[in-house]
Amino acid sequence: MIPDQMTHIAHGSGGPAYVMTIATGPVPVPQPGEVLIRVAYAGVNRPDVAQRAGSYPPPPGASPLLGLEVSGRIVALGDDSEAGDAGWAIGDEVCALCNGGGYAQYVAVPVGQILPVPDGMDLLQAAALPENLFTVWTNVIERGRLKAGETFLVHGGSSGIGLTAIQMAKAWGATVYTTVGGDDKAQACLAAGADAAILYKTQDFVAEIAALTGKRGVDVILDMVGGDYIARNLRSLALDGRLVQIAFLQGPKAQVDFTALMTKRLTYTGSTLRPRSASDKAAMARDLRAQIWPRIARGEIKPVIHEVFDLADAAAAHALMESSTHIGKIMLKVD
Repeated sequence: MIPDQMTHIAHGSGGPAYVMTIATGPVPVPQPGEVLIRVAYAGVNRPDVAQRAGSYPPPPGASPLLGLEVSGRIVALGDDSEAGDAGWAIGDEVCALCNGGGYAQYVAVPVGQILPVPDGMDLLQAAALPENLFTVWTNVIERGRLKAGETFLVHGGSSGIGLTAIQMAKAWGATVYTTVGGDDKAQACLAAGADAAILYKTQDFVAEIAALTGKRGVDVILDMVGGDYIARNLRSLALDGRLVQIAFLQGPKAQVDFTALMTKRLTYTGSTLRPRSASDKAAMARDLRAQIWPRIARGEIKPVIHEVFDLADAAAAHALMESSTHIGKIMLKVD
C-alpha cells in the first residue's frame, strides 16, 4: 500500500549544506504519462548543490525537491495506458532521470525518462547512471559529434561526469585525455581508460595537449570549468574541433580572442539538461538503451561510487561534493 505521506529532504529557502533537513510531505500522485517510483537510492549532483544554494531554481512545473536521478521499483502508473504500452509494470526495477524530487521516498517520473536496471547491476549502481549518461550522451556524442579515431579531452575527469565521459569516449573508439587535481585522481582516470591525465595544478594543459597530439590539438573538449579555460580550450582544439560547455565552475565570463574560432573552423556549443523537454529526454533514453546499455552489459561503462550516505545525512553528502575531494559518484541510500 502506498502511504499518503513520505520522508524527504527539505532545503527551505536555500543556503549552505546545513539548511537541509529531514521533512515529511505528501506522496506525489503520478500524472498521465508518469510512473511513481519507490526510491532505493538517489544520486548527488552539482545541480542539486546549486539548487540548494539558491542559484539554480527548478524549471516551471518541476518538483521543488532536490534530486535528479534515482533507482527503485515502480509502485503506481499514471491514469492512462502510456506506461503499460511502453512495457512497464508495477514491481519493475528501474533507474530514472527525474525532473526533481529524487531526495525522497517516492518520486513521480515521466515514462520516457525511465530505464531498466542494466544486466549485472544492482540498484545502487543503477542510480548512479542516469544524470551522467544523459549528460555525456547529449553533449559528447550528439552535440560534440565524437567519432571513432578522434581525440577527446574532458576537464575534471575524476568527477562522476568526467569518469563517465572517459568510459563512453573510449567505448566510442576515441583517444581520451583528461585534467585532474592530483595523483590519486589521475590514477582513477587512467584506470577508467584515459590515455593520459594532466595535473592542472602543476602542468599547463594547453602545452601538454600540444605535446600529446603533435601540436594538432584535440577534436572534442567537454568543459565544466569556464572562466579562463574557455580561451585555453580554443587554443587546444584541432581544425574543425568542437568545444562543448556544460557548466561554469570558474564563472561564465572571460576575455577571449575568437580568431581561432574562424581560422580553425571551430564549433563552440553547450547545453543544460534539466530544462529540456520530456520528448527530448525520452529520445535520449531510447538512444541510451539502444547504444549504451549493451556496452554497460559488456562492462565497458560502469559507475565509480565514492561514498554512500543515508538520506538523513544529505548535508554531509553535499559538503563532500563541494569539497571536490571525491572520485566518482556520491550517493544517498533512501530505502
